[in-house]
Amino acid sequence: MTTQAEENYLKAIFKIAEKESSPALTNAIAAAMQTSAASVTDMLKRLSDKQLLTYEKYRGVMLTPEGHALATALIRKHRLWEVFLVDKLGFAWDEVHDFAEQLEHVQGDALVQRLDAFLNHPRFDPHGDPIPDAEGRWNYRPQVPLTELQPGQRGIVTGVGEHSTPFLQYLDQLGLALGTALEVLERIAYDQSVRILIGEREVVLSDKVCQNLFLKTGNVQEDNNSSGDLQSIN
Repeated sequence: MTTQAEENYLKAIFKIAEKESSPALTNAIAAAMQTSAASVTDMLKRLSDKQLLTYEKYRGVMLTPEGHALATALIRKHRLWEVFLVDKLGFAWDEVHDFAEQLEHVQGDALVQRLDAFLNHPRFDPHGDPIPDAEGRWNYRPQVPLTELQPGQRGIVTGVGEHSTPFLQYLDQLGLALGTALEVLERIAYDQSVRILIGEREVVLSDKVCQNLFLKTGNVQEDNNSSGDLQSIN
């Protein structure tokens, strides 16, 4: 059995390794968990003793197959609960993270299977993140950050790289929900901000926002996204 704290570490290590495409370093784990490097080292030893990860000093941390499976299951539960909270209980996408953090630790495979079936097996959560299936397979889709689009290119918002409440509320204020179609009008050389067109509205986005806004370009067919079907940009 693993504790809630241990599960939180496994999930953090998984996400860091995925983002960096390399073993997770102690300092990165400490930052993610908002704790000291000494506390991280103690936890890594506990998880290593349970054969959930391998740790080499100065070289980083890698999850074992068992640790990887546990982290994947946690992320699956977290994202399914987020879909439930948004689609069935009417929460906004900026309100669900903390609730899902608690619900992901509820044990019971049968509960997760029924939740998945009740939601009609969603492939993506309300933030556009992929939901692994019961076998741990991930549903990735091609998408690029807004920073890669050039003037004249169009795309559909499919995901966000930051889940903080202020960021998501800011996107709401701009009308940039998942499924929103936009066109890049201008990239401003001074600060790399971008002027875009949403419908008939022009909006200027900072480089930081553009780095955390992901889009699908080209032909977009109907997509099984929990926040609704994506529009067409033909």
